[in-house]
Amino acid sequence: MNKEISVAFINKTLKEHFELLKQGKFEDKQLYHFIDRALSDIKQKPDCGTKIPKKLWPKEYIKKYGITNLWKYDLPNGWRLIYTIESNEIRIVSIILEWFDHKDYERRFKY
Repeated sequence: MNKEISVAFINKTLKEHFELLKQGKFEDKQLYHFIDRALSDIKQKPDCGTKIPKKLWPKEYIKKYGITNLWKYDLPNGWRLIYTIESNEIRIVSIILEWFDHKDYERRFKY
């Protein structure tokens, strides 16, 4: 039996931020399309991103979301999409935690 695969946002606010990109200026619209494409890739194959080693996980992700795994999807122009995967016997859900440009990504992950 195949598991049902879906993609969700960690909260309503993040989903609204994503939807707002559609109405934004050119760069926002572009980012919307990059993320939208990433969401379909992740829905097809949840582990298509790069697994982030546990020692690099930001402490706030562990505290705030209780994650047990963390993935990064490289978007064009140096943007990064961060997600975690939850699963049980029937379904796999990739949960989008945030996205940011390379500078903010390096800051969050302390590179």
